[in-house]
This record gives sequence, structure tokens and C-alpha cells, in this order.
Amino acid sequence: MTTLTDVELDIGGMTCASCATRIERKLNKLPGVEATVNYATEKALVRVPDGVETTQLIATVEGAGYRAELPAPTVQDDTGAPQADDTRELRRRLLVSLVLTVPVVAMSMIAPLQFANWQWLALTLAAPVAVWGAWPFHRAAAVNARHGAATMDTLISLGVLAAFGWSLYALFLGDAGMPGMTMEFTLIGTPEAGAGEIYLEVATAVTVFILAGRYAEARAKKESSAALRALLELGAKHATLLRDGAESPVPVASLVPGDRVVVRPGEKIPSDGLVVEGASAVDASMLTGESVPVEVAAGSRVTGATVNVAGRLLVEITRVGSDTELARLGRLVEQAQTGKARVQRLADRISAVFVPVVIGLALVALAGWLLAGAPIEVAFTAAVATLIIACPCALGLATPTALLVGTGRGSQLGILIRGPQVLEQTRRIDTVVLDKTGTVTTGEMAVRLVRAVDGESTEEVLRVAAAAEHGSEHPIARAVVRAADDVQPASDFASHAGLGVQAVVGDRLVVAGRAAWLESEWAMEVPHALAREIADAEAAGTTVIVVGWDGRVRGAVGVADTVKSGSAEAVRRLRRLGLRPVLLTGDNAGAAHTVAEAVGIDDVRAGVTPAGKLDAVRQLQASGAVVAMVGDGVNDSAALAAADLGIAMGGGTDAAIAASDITVVSADLLVVPDAIRLARRTLGIIKGNLFWAFAYNVAALPIAMLGLLNPLLAGAAMAVSSVFVVTNSLRLRGFRPTQ
Repeated sequence: MTTLTDVELDIGGMTCASCATRIERKLNKLPGVEATVNYATEKALVRVPDGVETTQLIATVEGAGYRAELPAPTVQDDTGAPQADDTRELRRRLLVSLVLTVPVVAMSMIAPLQFANWQWLALTLAAPVAVWGAWPFHRAAAVNARHGAATMDTLISLGVLAAFGWSLYALFLGDAGMPGMTMEFTLIGTPEAGAGEIYLEVATAVTVFILAGRYAEARAKKESSAALRALLELGAKHATLLRDGAESPVPVASLVPGDRVVVRPGEKIPSDGLVVEGASAVDASMLTGESVPVEVAAGSRVTGATVNVAGRLLVEITRVGSDTELARLGRLVEQAQTGKARVQRLADRISAVFVPVVIGLALVALAGWLLAGAPIEVAFTAAVATLIIACPCALGLATPTALLVGTGRGSQLGILIRGPQVLEQTRRIDTVVLDKTGTVTTGEMAVRLVRAVDGESTEEVLRVAAAAEHGSEHPIARAVVRAADDVQPASDFASHAGLGVQAVVGDRLVVAGRAAWLESEWAMEVPHALAREIADAEAAGTTVIVVGWDGRVRGAVGVADTVKSGSAEAVRRLRRLGLRPVLLTGDNAGAAHTVAEAVGIDDVRAGVTPAGKLDAVRQLQASGAVVAMVGDGVNDSAALAAADLGIAMGGGTDAAIAASDITVVSADLLVVPDAIRLARRTLGIIKGNLFWAFAYNVAALPIAMLGLLNPLLAGAAMAVSSVFVVTNSLRLRGFRPTQ
């Protein structure tokens, strides 16, 4: 069986969405290769079979006229030096071009400013803009032409060069260079102008408009990735290494698994690890969104970048660098921004053929006007306007910008969206299946009831039971111990697997465990009234431990999973989104129905195995439901993968998270409705962007071909369409979770 491996490449030299489509097409021609190239993130995610080397992928990209390399390792900058600004060169080119263009446009459009020989000053100012300012477009068009391709830069370059070239012809060979030449601004061509008409204002203004659109696009990409950068910068820069009893400060990058570090109150935990000494509370809100610190002690796992709030901790490092939880979250965010939704793939296919079609339409407009007997100026105006107005930059920006902003905002809220295809699924789902343990409930046992027989106190029953259970590591035993205020030491502890424990507490032999075990092995009869309460509690899903000493049953302690405080409200919010909740669990029916009643779920599927969870999801799908599955455990992984939309709780296992489409970092069920809302809002923005981008091009092309649009206005309108898409996407930064 062929093994597929994911390879990520940084792509350089792309200037438009058509470039990304072309690279993607080249890579996908390699045997067995599946590639997705994202223009906005400048990355390629390539799935390659055995036998395809990375060097072959890089050579293929370079053969298409672009640059490719493996991503450099992420290095934390602890020097405080400012990061490189990729928009700086573009901003400089834009500002210089703008300063030179303003007087050219002013002189060309305002007759009183047209002094004798003004046109030669306009040429002097316009030449640097048309050549140097528009050089990125010319260079990209030339590179693509050498490889037999045409992109959106081809349209821009042809339009600018055509306008500038005609102006040179009119100035040097026509009448436009004569002293006293004047021009008037019109929305359409001027047939009577002859060779006295120049288009320097078109060549310069179009360049400035498009540079402005590219700059706005670059700024949007920079701002939308700020959340990812902030996430990666959360980590500590330095750590206190403990070696041979001596403490020494070291950079976090130098830590290796097995190192032991000291973390004092107020310091960040430098990397993922295991507490080996000390007890404290850890503030994980920066990663999980949970405001309540988590208590940790020896044996507790801790995550890098979280803050030690209280006591001194000695932590043994278990994972460093790219293996840490922080790095994994960063990769999830980045991967989410790399894929493409089906709607964007349609836009890419259209833009791939759009450019040559537009060039053909421009030639048709030129020939059509000439054949109709129109002056060459009118025909030329229509052709140039067609080239410029049709540049489909907005199509290429529609999905990436919305996805960048949406996933960036999601990462700030602890919502990690794996890819754009996920957005489409959120619109379709109508049923949400909720795993019980760890999703609707905390997944931690807690004492729910304490009963004592006549003559005994509940406080004494709980105290003695906790003393007897103190030596056990079983979750039920740990819950009993946590519930007791003062646990006295016990001796002669012995555990009987699946039955109970025995220990000497003070001068009494205490046994705690199943009622049947106490009756059969210890001859302790459970009173009838207590037996009835035990039966009722177990029917409701509570696990009951019977406690006895001195030959008699003294009472019982009931332990059960606890419902998360926000689960009921989360279910109500899911219903308001039009979703039908279903509770799915491997627990018994009593426990399942108790939890379902507490949170307001009617449809309960209890006692199901991991395979049964998968079957339950498939049954719902077979009945016509579009299913979202929310879970956190290994036993949920298959169901998460099979569901139309898998949502993993961040406190769950790696297997569950890997199988999911959305990860809720905080493990708070209240965030799930917000995750669905954000995904739906992002998809809505994408569809709105695509609609307006398509509508703009379809409506504008005929107007330009009919000569009803000045090329200057065509360039402005094209740039405005790209800016509209970017600003529309940036609205997602204002998304707020439901209060």
C-alpha cells in the first residue's frame, strides 16, 4: 500500500491567484502528487507518495518560474529586535509612484494646469512610474510569458505598457508633442483627438491603484496572521535549569527531554513536561481560555507557555520545540489557512482561463471598433480598459483573506479550524452528536452522595472511607479522598481488583467496595433501606461504595461524573442554531439519561462501544442527517473522522484532535456553538466576496469593450474591487462569542 506524506513548501515569486493555480497544476502533474497552493499564505501543502523527493517538488516549482524551499525552523527571537516587514518595499514603491502620479493626473484632467509643453513634464514624471513602479507586474508577466503562461500580471503589464507606449507614439510621432497641446478628461474615448491624445495619466494611475490594492492585500495578510504570531510568541524565552543541584539560566531552545527546570511563581513553564516536585496552580488561560487556574502536583502534566501562579515547581521536560503543544496548535492554525474550499477551487479554475480569454476580448474590442470605422484612439481606449478592468485579483483574494482573518480570530478565541472545506460543512449540519464523558461532563469523578446507617454520621463514614481509599490510585478512590476534609493515615492497605479495598484505620479494620463483596467475603449485610437507596443511585448512573468496619455496614458513598457548568446553556445555543442534539456514551442508560435530563437532551444512545459510536453516526447519516460529532477520547476518533464535521475538545487525546475538523482548545462545550457560528460567518463572507468579484467582472467587461469606460476609471474600479474583498474579510475580526 502506498504511503502518503505531507510536505509543506514556502513559495516565492507569486503575484496573483493565477500564479498559485499554475504552480498547483504543475505539481499535480507529478505521479500520485496532490498539491494545494495558497496565494495568500504563500505556501504549498503537497501530499506525496513514496519515491517522490522534495527536491523534485522544488525543481517543478522552479521550472514554472517561481521559488520554493522547505520552511525554516521557527526560532524565537528573544533579542527584542523588530521583525522584518515584508510590506516595506511595496509601501516605498507605492508612495514614490503616488507622489509622481498626482501631478500627472492633475495636469491631464484639469485644463488650467496645462501650460505650454506640460506634456513633456508629464512624461518625465510618468516614465519612472510606468517602468519602475509597475516593474513587479512587468517582471512577473515576462517570467510567465517565458513559460508560455498568462496571469493577472499579464493584463496589468499589457494595459500599462499599452497606455505608455501609445503616449510615446503620440508625443514623438503624432501631434501631442506640439506646444500648446491641451486635453480634457472624458469617461469615454474622444474620436476627434487623433494622435494628439496621450494616456500617461492612465499608465501612472492604474499602476498606483493596483499597487495600492496589492499593499492593502499585503497588510491584510500581515494583520490576519498576527494571531498566529502571537500564539507562537506566548512561549517563555528562558528557563532555570537544575543540574547537579545547581540552578542556571538557559535559553528555552537549548532544553532537551529529560532536563529538569525550576519554575517559580509568576514564571512561564518553558516547555511541556511532568511535575516531579511541588504543588501549585497553573494559569492556562492564554492557551485554553479557561479563567480558573488548574491545580497541579507531582505527576501532573503541564504545558509550555502556561503561567505558574502559586508554588515552586520542579518540572521534567518531556517535549521541546516542534513537538510541544504550543507548536502543534500553531501548525493547526497554519494548516487551516493553507487549504481551499470548493467555491475557491471554482474561482481558481475560472481565473486560470480568464486571463487568455480577456486578452482575446481586448483584441476583439480593438478589431471590432476598427472594423466599425471608429478612430484608432477609441478602439485603443476600449482595448486597454478591457485589459485593466478584467484583472480578477478579487477572485484570488476572496477565500484566502476571509480564511486568514476567520481562522486567526478563531485561534484568539481558542477555536482551531482545520481547513476551508470545514466551513462548508458547518452550513449543512443539522444534527450534533455529543460524547458524554469529558465533553458534556467533566470526566472527573466526584462524591455525589454520602449515606450513613442509624447511629453513624455521614461525616464519619466519609472520613473513614477516605482513609481506607487513600492508598488506591483508582479514580473513584481519588474522588472520595478529595471530598474528605481531613484524611488520617491508614496501614495494612490491600486492594482487591474490581471489588474494593481494605485497610486498618486507627484500630479498626475497614473495608470499602461493592455491596456484594462485603456480603459474600466479609459477611456484612446491607440494611434494606440503604440497599434501596444504593439501587436508586446506581440506576441514575452513580457508582456506590459500601463502607463497613467492626463486622457491620456503616454507610455508603456515591461517586459520579459531574456535568460541566455550561453544558445546559451550550445545548440551548446549539438548538438555537437549528441543530438537534444527541447524547452518545458508553456508560449505562441510567447515567446517560441523568446527564441528558440535566442538560436538556431528549435523544440518548447509551452503552455503545467505540465501534458502536461509529455505527451510530453512520445510522444518523443514513437516515438523512448531516452530522457533527463532538468528542474528546480515543474511543471517539473513528466517529469524529466519519462525521460530516468532527469537533474535538482540546483537553482530549491527540487521536481525537487528529481526527477532527475543529478543535476547541478550552474543552468548554459553550465554545462549540461559537465555533460553528464563526465557521458559518466565515463561509458567508467568502461567498459574498466571490459573488461581488464575479458580478464585478461580468458587468464591467461589456462596458469596457463598448468603449464606455475610461481606462483610468477601469484601473480604479479594479483596485476598489480588491480592496472591497479585503475590507469585507476584515469584518471577521469583530466576531464576538455569545455572552
